[in-house]
Amino acid sequence: MRVNRPWLGLAVLVLPTFLVAMDMTALLLALPQLSADLGATNVQQLWISDGYGFMVAGLLITMGTLGDRIGRRRLLMIGGAAFAVLSVVSAFAVDPLMLIVARALLGVAGATLSPSTLALITNMFRDRRQRGQAIAIWASCQFTGGAIGPVLAGFLLQHFWWGSVFLVAVPAMALLLLAGPVLLPEFRDERPGRLDLPGVGLSLVAVLLSVYGIKQLAVGSAAVVPAAALVAGAAVGALFVRRQLRLETPLLDLRLFRNRPFTAVIIALVLAGVAMAGTGLLVTQYLQSVLGFSPVASAVLFAPMGVGTAAGTLAAPALARRMKRTTVIAGGLAGSALGCLLLAGVGGAAALPLVMTGITVLALGAGPLFALGTGLVVGAVSPERAGSAASMSETGNYLGGSLGLALLGVVAAVVYRGRMGGTSDSLAGAVAAARHLPADQGAELLHSAREAFTAGLHVTGVIAAAIFAGLAVLIVAMRPAAGTASAAAPGYEATRS
Repeated sequence: MRVNRPWLGLAVLVLPTFLVAMDMTALLLALPQLSADLGATNVQQLWISDGYGFMVAGLLITMGTLGDRIGRRRLLMIGGAAFAVLSVVSAFAVDPLMLIVARALLGVAGATLSPSTLALITNMFRDRRQRGQAIAIWASCQFTGGAIGPVLAGFLLQHFWWGSVFLVAVPAMALLLLAGPVLLPEFRDERPGRLDLPGVGLSLVAVLLSVYGIKQLAVGSAAVVPAAALVAGAAVGALFVRRQLRLETPLLDLRLFRNRPFTAVIIALVLAGVAMAGTGLLVTQYLQSVLGFSPVASAVLFAPMGVGTAAGTLAAPALARRMKRTTVIAGGLAGSALGCLLLAGVGGAAALPLVMTGITVLALGAGPLFALGTGLVVGAVSPERAGSAASMSETGNYLGGSLGLALLGVVAAVVYRGRMGGTSDSLAGAVAAARHLPADQGAELLHSAREAFTAGLHVTGVIAAAIFAGLAVLIVAMRPAAGTASAAAPGYEATRS
């Protein structure tokens, strides 16, 4: 039992991770039904869908450091209990305001989960090989859960009411609360120093303003407000950085960026998130609006992206035993670039096979980055600071995804409007307009709109390919400096870089 206990503890940690990821993506499919039932306006729908993500993004840094101070298992238990209760409240919400508040509080609870689970895995598996396998399993569960979420939602919504998508997470949290105290050890920093409360406020405001600005750009609102939010977020972020560099025990140890491999991986996590989120957005819309698949069928067809990433993360530790970790990560990123180039050629009778192959190759190639790169990030600090490092990794992933939806979404929209000569702002708008036109004119409009959208997908594929190719070069170039790697990154082994 002593030998198996860390792996049993891992099972306890990854099941909630899997189901929470599944639950969050399932909401996207449930949103139309719950909005109709509760009478939510368009603005309220945005807060229902985005409130959780805003709070997670804003509090990841704080929760990662808080776990280092009060104990990671304790914070995980508190967050798991709150998540279970708030999931029930969300399921039985009687009006939009109640659901918005419950979702925001769910975000507070959700921010405790990823940094705590990842930090505990780092502490439970001190052997580098076992730790790599455990992190790969943890990451693969996240991606698999996200891929299965919409499929599960389709099944639940067909047989139950919309609240069932929230209740999926409750059994997993119950298992965590029952088994966690038995199987999970407690870890904390014995000399944590004082919690930097002004830093907490600055980080929360900076991230919230930045994410808000990015998301508003993504939905195509007037540029003045999101631009002002981004400028204000950058200014507050600069104050946060300046404060952290002056503190002896900072909320976020920015000195870690002196470690070249650590910096390269954080940059890669952010930009890979940009490329994957941007291509994912365009592909899901392409499957529905151009190829004509239903939302549930599109979710099934899109599942290889999440499952492929999961497979790539699981294969990464075995590959790292045969070659250098930087080689595995860079090789995978080069493969992702090839997958994106396949998306740049989508069209005609072979459109669906090209899309499926492209997203699968893209996802498989990104897997080693999420497995080995995440392991490098959390291994670059002492065990007492693992929660803070885990929060850096998770914040990078989240910001990259938000940036991808906004930036590549905007690029695709510009291409679409250019191809349509300014006569249509979106494919959805063209579909709606075609219903009120004579059959031949409607068909011509739809054909032009679908061609224009496909052109946007092609451009997005090329940009994503360039991002992945650039990251592959970056990972190879930013190896540890000779004689400094070990000192800069205690968990990083220069001989295997």
